[in-house]
Amino acid sequence: MTRARPQGAAGSGVGSRRREPRPSLLASQLLTVGIDIGGTKVAAGVVDSDGQVLDQLRASTPDKSKSPQVVEDTIAGLVFDLAERHDLHAVGIGAAGFVDESRASVVFAPHLSWRNEPLRDAVSRRLRLPVVVENDANAAAWAEWRFGSGQGQQDLVCVTMGTGIGGAILSDGVLQRGQFGMAGEFGHMLVVPQGHRCACGNRGCWEQYASGNALVREARELAVAESPVAQGLLARADGDVAQITGPLITEAAKDGDPTAIELFGEVGTWLGIGIANLAAALDPGLVVVGGGVSDAGELLLQPAREAFRRHLTGRGFRPEARIVRAELGNVAGLIGAAELARPFARRFRRARPPRGGTPGRTGSG
Repeated sequence: MTRARPQGAAGSGVGSRRREPRPSLLASQLLTVGIDIGGTKVAAGVVDSDGQVLDQLRASTPDKSKSPQVVEDTIAGLVFDLAERHDLHAVGIGAAGFVDESRASVVFAPHLSWRNEPLRDAVSRRLRLPVVVENDANAAAWAEWRFGSGQGQQDLVCVTMGTGIGGAILSDGVLQRGQFGMAGEFGHMLVVPQGHRCACGNRGCWEQYASGNALVREARELAVAESPVAQGLLARADGDVAQITGPLITEAAKDGDPTAIELFGEVGTWLGIGIANLAAALDPGLVVVGGGVSDAGELLLQPAREAFRRHLTGRGFRPEARIVRAELGNVAGLIGAAELARPFARRFRRARPPRGGTPGRTGSG
């Protein structure tokens, strides 16, 4: 039996081979906080056992100042702000990057330039609360499985399409983190040998063809080439190529712009090809697609389903996974992180702002 560690929460050994601990009846009634660390902001939300976000704050992390100390200060400030209005008993942190198998340290976070940062223990010392650190895509997948579009499905894959691609695997209701805690980096599967250069250093990664960055890159290339088919997008951007963004292309596609629709068709096709590869390896019953790019809805998912069927191994002779859009939107990571921390909540341990004010207080929004 695994016990919670004094400073942290989840010293669980090889996480991929163990079920998530279940909260006790008492712990299930306590409020927890979910933290979502992004490249430019930190968001915090108070979450109840039904997955409802009761209160939420966010703060920007100072530009070009993404040191662990800055982010820890920001997290502490947000949690103490929320603790002034709620009794809080545990904290879950979702971080983009590799999280070790004990869910204590961020091994590698490219957007924050972190390497082997012992985030769980550092934050737990500040807050005097149990803390769990989780990969942000795993946290979002857990939320969708518990409260969103993944409910009732034991074997599923989540694909999160933002600037890149994140991913998570649940098998028999268990998050699969891998031997070293780093499973689910679907965006860096090689799909085009010697293809587009990726920030990871390789060429031809999936996220170079099926992500927000891919969508914007293709649209801007058309505009720079002065293609007549890009005139509608350029007009929306007031003639400034740099203003052609993912949300602008999404809005144009929903308004019927043929080039924007075509671009989503191309990204959707690559999405379906990658999902077919995942199905060959993992055989999920459901694929949940989230992230900002999924705001396009069926403009993205319909071409993805068509490409998936065309490229699925054994097509016509096997059941096909359903491909659906995530339901919880941009709070999925908060909800999942808070829920993963819930088993470690303790009634008589709660966040208490220090006397004399909240250190590192950064405001809310």
